[in-house]
Amino acid sequence: MDQQRSVSLERLAKARFRATNPRGGTIDLGEGEDAAFTPVELLLAAIAGCTGIDVDYITGKRAEALSMSITVCAQKLRDEHGNHLTDIEAGFEVVFPDGRQGDAARAVLPDALAKSHDRLCTVSRTVELPTPVTMRIAQPASPRSRSGSM
Repeated sequence: MDQQRSVSLERLAKARFRATNPRGGTIDLGEGEDAAFTPVELLLAAIAGCTGIDVDYITGKRAEALSMSITVCAQKLRDEHGNHLTDIEAGFEVVFPDGRQGDAARAVLPDALAKSHDRLCTVSRTVELPTPVTMRIAQPASPRSRSGSM
């Protein structure tokens, strides 16, 4: 199994980009002037989505959730460390069916959240661990070669 993960971004307009994954899925992002997600909102959504998927798999072995909603909040700071988020918190509302299977899913929910947080969720684990991020400048193609003219 390939362990490499990637997305590519293309500029659509000033402060507006489209992210594309290797499977062809896209999402537009911007700086918050319209409905498009901001990069910070995408990070928060990734935390919620990653943990939500983990929880769904673990609890789903007992009973499928009738509903699940996750809200992730954080405080944005600008201090001596630059711009960053702090106090990231994910709140889960999960409803399971009545009965023995639903009871079993409810009982394992706290453990499922702990397993996701402590070991399984790549997104929140990456945020919490000291993870280096390297920025590099790639050699762009010349405007001529992109337009096809010589």
